[in-house]
Amino acid sequence: MDTVNSRILHSLVFAGILFVVLITSLTWFELRGKNDIMGNAYNKRMIAAEEEILRGSIIDRGSEILAETIASEASNIRNYPQKRLYAHIIGYHSSIYGKTLLEAKYNSELLGKSNLEFLSVFKKMLSKDVAQGYNLRLTLSHTLQTVAREQLGDRHGAVVALDPRTGEILAMVSTPDFNPNASSLEENWKSLIENENSPLLPRATMGLYPAGSIFKVVTAAAALETGNGDYMTNDQGTTVIDGMTFSNAGQKARGDIGLHQAMTVSSNVYFAELSQKIGAGALIAKAKDAGITKSFDFDLPRTDSRIGDSGMGKTELAATAIGQGKLLVSPLQMAMLAAGVANGGEIMQPYLVKTVENAGGEVLRETDPESLYKWVTPETAELLKEMMVSVVEEGTGTKAQISGVRVAGKTGTAQNEKSTESDSKDHAWFIGFAPAEAPRIAVAVLLEYRGEGGGRAAAPVAAKVMSTWLKMTATN
Repeated sequence: MDTVNSRILHSLVFAGILFVVLITSLTWFELRGKNDIMGNAYNKRMIAAEEEILRGSIIDRGSEILAETIASEASNIRNYPQKRLYAHIIGYHSSIYGKTLLEAKYNSELLGKSNLEFLSVFKKMLSKDVAQGYNLRLTLSHTLQTVAREQLGDRHGAVVALDPRTGEILAMVSTPDFNPNASSLEENWKSLIENENSPLLPRATMGLYPAGSIFKVVTAAAALETGNGDYMTNDQGTTVIDGMTFSNAGQKARGDIGLHQAMTVSSNVYFAELSQKIGAGALIAKAKDAGITKSFDFDLPRTDSRIGDSGMGKTELAATAIGQGKLLVSPLQMAMLAAGVANGGEIMQPYLVKTVENAGGEVLRETDPESLYKWVTPETAELLKEMMVSVVEEGTGTKAQISGVRVAGKTGTAQNEKSTESDSKDHAWFIGFAPAEAPRIAVAVLLEYRGEGGGRAAAPVAAKVMSTWLKMTATN
């Protein structure tokens, strides 16, 4: 009898466990899994059902329409009135080639399948009106996006601008770009995917580049926080480290020089020698503190930045300290780094989608600012800020100056696979923020294969973007 009772008890316990697992699975599916599956851009049932849904609009922070659905008797047409301006943010929506970027990431919300409204299901069942998806309100400023795109012109590269206090992306442009409207996309698809300039690549988030001298901000931070901020050297224009020669631009000698002045004039000699005092472990650790090599959630696909390992030799360490070597970074990553200096050493989580709203304008979900990394102490951030101000006021970044505003910044000229002594194709970089005393905008500008220094080519772009935003928000 005891054996029978024991078997019955075990069977009941097993059945109870299965019941709990079933309930848990169904609950998860109802609350999370269903939305992911039903909203998936490749769900064939949803693709067929889309014709019965008026896909939600995407608007900028000031309600400028960036994407909308135009209903007709024949079919619903996804329209991008700004054409190529937001191609690398919103992506495209094509019955042939699918969806990308925000159109794919927020497919469930744009179709109204997120169940953000408790009574929405019943309302839609009872209503005879065409079902409407939810709208996305972005953090982007259409005015600033337009200015950033105009500044890039026909050059290849990227501009990222964000609010260092919140992480809101204010502008994000990658060039070359493309027209995402379905008729243009489908007509030009073959040439787009075969184009050696990769117009479909969102350079701001997925492009990886040698950082050049903008990385000296990280090297300086590592020096300050390892007790090497007082290092001095006699800069003769070149230095030899473990058999390899490192030179300043034009081999210009700077004489006796310390950290502040070395940052101002961007001395490769100083930072290459400084790296030997810091050590590979400390330099790499500080780079990782700033988010390099780390993954984080973002509204768009992105590529993690890269750096060598702590076992690197002396020459690779020196190269890394001046932004070369195995170091590769994205424009978004470097905009975040600049924002971290501006924000007292704290890097905020970047985001593009501010709110999800229903057709009546009711906010159903809102993104709140959130801290991502604390990469340096407030004291270190303040010292870095003063160095970066000096760069713009009297150093390599004078073309980033804005009348009546203290600007902080760092220029960079990065060698790459196309760089040669006779035909320079170096990348031009600038990172910075303004106003230095109470920053409202941080930027990163990258110009590919310009053969010009960052101070000459990239700094003016940053100045225009920053000054535009400061004028727009002067009363805030």
